[in-house]
Amino acid sequence: MLSTDFSLDSKSIHKLSSKGLSLKSLKEQIDEDLEFLLQLWHSQGLEILKQQGSFYFATKFIPLESATFCIVDIETNGSKIEKHQIIEIAAVKVKGGKIIETFDSLVNCKEINPHITEITGISTEDTKDAPSLKEVMYEFKNFLSDSVFVAHDVKFDYRFISLSLQKVGLVPLLNRSLCSLSLAERTIASYRYALSYLNESFSLNPSATHHRAMSDVLTTYELFKLSLGNLDEGIKNVEDLIKFSKEGKILKRPRFDPLLEEAKE
Repeated sequence: MLSTDFSLDSKSIHKLSSKGLSLKSLKEQIDEDLEFLLQLWHSQGLEILKQQGSFYFATKFIPLESATFCIVDIETNGSKIEKHQIIEIAAVKVKGGKIIETFDSLVNCKEINPHITEITGISTEDTKDAPSLKEVMYEFKNFLSDSVFVAHDVKFDYRFISLSLQKVGLVPLLNRSLCSLSLAERTIASYRYALSYLNESFSLNPSATHHRAMSDVLTTYELFKLSLGNLDEGIKNVEDLIKFSKEGKILKRPRFDPLLEEAKE
C-alpha cells in the first residue's frame, strides 16, 4: 500500500538535512518504487535532491536570501480537527525579506459559535458566500507549492491544514516547516512570546487585529524579519535555520515584564 506520509526515522531525516542519506539507507526504509515516491513527495511540497550518490533535502542547498518562505495563519471554529474546520486562512510568500505573493480567504462554515465569533469577529453570516473548504484547500495547496511553511506555533497550523487537505481528498503536507515562536526564543529576548505580546513589545504591526488570519500573518512576517536580522553569520541555508530554530540556545528572558514596568512609570 502506498504511503503518503514521510515515514523515515529521525536519524535518516537528520542525514537528509545535513550530510546526506545513501541510496541503500533510503531503500531500506521504503517499500515503494523510489522514483515514484520522490515524485509523490514533490507533489506534497518536499523536494529531495541527489548529490554525489547521496540524497538531501533540497533546502540544504538554498541560501536564506534565495529561499521562499510561506508565512501562514488560520482561524478555526474549534481546536479539534475531527469535528472542527478552518474558517479563514491567510498566507504571504516571502523571498529576500520581501512579500512576493499573498493568499487570503474566508471558508464557508455552517457552524461558528458565539465564542469563536467573539474572538475572531467572524460569524456564520460572514462565511455564507465564501468558497467551500475543498475549493480553498486546493487553491492554498497550489499557492504553498514547495515553500518552507512558517507559522507562530507551527505545529497547530501545519497539522490542521495537512489534515484538512486529506479531508478534501488531497495528500498531506510534507513541506519543510519552521516555527517563528521557537526562532524568536533564540533571536529576541522577550518576557513572553505570544504573538500579541511580541507585537506590543516591538511595534511589529501597529494596525494588527489579533485573531484575524492576514493580520496575524503580517505580524509574524515582521517578527520573522526581526529574527533573521539577529542571526549568527554561520546560518547560511534553510536547513541551518530550521536546525537553529530547534536546537539553538534559547535566550534568557527578562526577569520582569517590561510592559508592566512601563505602565507603572
